[in-house]
Amino acid sequence: MTIRLAVREDAKEAARLLYDALHDVAHQLTGEEKEEDAVAVLEQYFASDEGRLSHKQAIVKEAEGKVAGVVVAYGGDEIKALDRPILDRLRKLKNDPTLKLDKESDEDEYYIDTLSVSPQFGGQGIGTKLIQAAEEKARERGYDKIAMAVVTDNTRAYSLYLRLGYEVDKEITINGHIYYHMVKSL
Repeated sequence: MTIRLAVREDAKEAARLLYDALHDVAHQLTGEEKEEDAVAVLEQYFASDEGRLSHKQAIVKEAEGKVAGVVVAYGGDEIKALDRPILDRLRKLKNDPTLKLDKESDEDEYYIDTLSVSPQFGGQGIGTKLIQAAEEKARERGYDKIAMAVVTDNTRAYSLYLRLGYEVDKEITINGHIYYHMVKSL
């Protein structure tokens, strides 16, 4: 199994994983109602060189020639620029120039936006390895704090993040749901 920076060619497999992790947030970020349409737009986002869900923000774990897992992470101070392509699309689609996205990250942190592991490769520590890869990238980029959000009823993920040294510092709302904002000093 290999951990590597994502490439554009990972878009099809990564889009499915992103959808599986994001659920209703995928519909919010794509503006699409049907699952297959949301996945198609996520694929476009991932294949793009710009945007928060671009392959440029992603690390993948490859196993058996497949994308077994993906983590999307970026600097919280970059979110305004990273959200621009998504907001441009949504504002045009919804005909609403004032449309905004929920604030997930703080400016002083490296933020894990999305983490997903294929069910086929579950239970093999892939999620942990991807989080560790994101932490290393955060250190390389000079961040001294990394964060993520986990929906309050996802007890399995919450327990994993606690074991990895993350602590809840506040609650945030994303697409109408309450999430724990969890941080770790690097």
